[in-house]
Amino acid sequence: MQQETHLPAAPRTGRKVLFAASEAQPLIKTGGLADVAGSLPQALRGLGHDVRLVLPAYPQAVERARQVEKVADLEVREYRARCTILGATLGPEHLPAYLLHAPGVFDRVGNPYVGHDGHDWPDNPFRFTLFSKAVVALARDRVGLGWMPDLVHINDWQTGLVPALLALEPERPATLFTIHNLAYQGVYDRYTFDGLGLPRQLWSVHGMEFHNHVSFIKGGISFSDWVTTVSPTYALEICSPALGYGLEGLLQHRRQRLAGILNGIDYTAWDPAADSALEQHYDADSFELKACNRGALQRDLGLPERADALILGYVGRLVEQKGVDLILQILPRLMVYERLQLVMLGSGHAGLERGLLDAARSHPGRVAACVGYDERLSHRIEAGSDCFLMPSRFEPCGLNQLYSLRYGTVPIVHRTGGLADTVVDATPRNLLRGTATGFVFEHADPDGLWYAVDRALELATRPPAWWHKLAVTGMAQDFSWTASARHYAELYERAIAEPIPNPLR
Repeated sequence: MQQETHLPAAPRTGRKVLFAASEAQPLIKTGGLADVAGSLPQALRGLGHDVRLVLPAYPQAVERARQVEKVADLEVREYRARCTILGATLGPEHLPAYLLHAPGVFDRVGNPYVGHDGHDWPDNPFRFTLFSKAVVALARDRVGLGWMPDLVHINDWQTGLVPALLALEPERPATLFTIHNLAYQGVYDRYTFDGLGLPRQLWSVHGMEFHNHVSFIKGGISFSDWVTTVSPTYALEICSPALGYGLEGLLQHRRQRLAGILNGIDYTAWDPAADSALEQHYDADSFELKACNRGALQRDLGLPERADALILGYVGRLVEQKGVDLILQILPRLMVYERLQLVMLGSGHAGLERGLLDAARSHPGRVAACVGYDERLSHRIEAGSDCFLMPSRFEPCGLNQLYSLRYGTVPIVHRTGGLADTVVDATPRNLLRGTATGFVFEHADPDGLWYAVDRALELATRPPAWWHKLAVTGMAQDFSWTASARHYAELYERAIAEPIPNPLR
């Protein structure tokens, strides 16, 4: 087997970490996991750790990667699968990346999890079991690359099998499992478990069995040395019946090894002072220039160019979790305010997509709706809007509120998960103290959202200095990846120093 020769030299200090994920920016993205997998390994490498990323070799990922070449072969005998490990490098830190090429398994154009009919690929359990077995082979250097990690960092249900398989090894690296959204669990029936040829001992209440089904995410929670979520508040919320999805008892049992670490954002990609997507660059010292982007956004979307307009923006998935239906329900109340404009970009549930398009048709010149996703437009909405709506019913971390703070676009959020951890409510006290950064509401219903929007509209009628102070206070917050990477590095050390025993023994 070929030794890796094209990858850059590892940093001289720090730990060796294999970071496994089912998606990563800039190679492929469906959600926040891709942002984390694309940024956190880079930040850790910048701190001196030898971090290497592994993900499936989707066609988009191979096309977008740099310096791609074959570095090893891998045979998964129980599946009669002959796979290839491709090597590449990513980003400013020249992050080494491995792409698992398995003919007929991952080489499908489009969404990595869902077919053209909108349903999950029926062989997803097999696909991500194969990927997990490849991660284990890399972690134990069974492909001959001459590199073994001190720790494997796995993410979400697609890699939840990895720590379970590693726990059955005579020797293993430490493991850390990050839950990005507990709602997606990878739960399948007993017939599927039997068909995957997994070790029989994993079918146990102490293993991956979950109400007579197999739960991939339970494997990650049960067998990892540490479990993390993407915000401190979400780590508390998933230990409750409301957001634990039946796993709250297990998470409470593991609470001494459960931590919430807030996601960061890439300040090189999201910087209003240098963003190539913007009509006009600006920063906290030139906040008045932000108004030029309002006019540009209005022209982009065919809205009247009103300098006195107050634009509410939304970018995200059109699903119930995100509270998009709440925005549609308060639309009649919003339209009472003659200078208010609403801009929305996203895709998802067909009914919500129709609702957005119907709203735009019913309120021409007031509502602009774009179904789909456009990265450039998302940046222009962040810069051109005055407020950003995030009425999520639950939100493990959230990224758009962090982008909004960076762009001086005041977030309006439900107090949940990472939204509660990152936005300081504009109460009279917080406004006077200069700590307020947005508007927060308690109840995820139309009246709760309207309460926060109404407070924003009221503040907008005050002297401009009030709004200016609120916006630039948000711009001054630091949610870069450096601090988060340091927290992860600390947990890596604890996981390596104090591994947990195999739960099955």
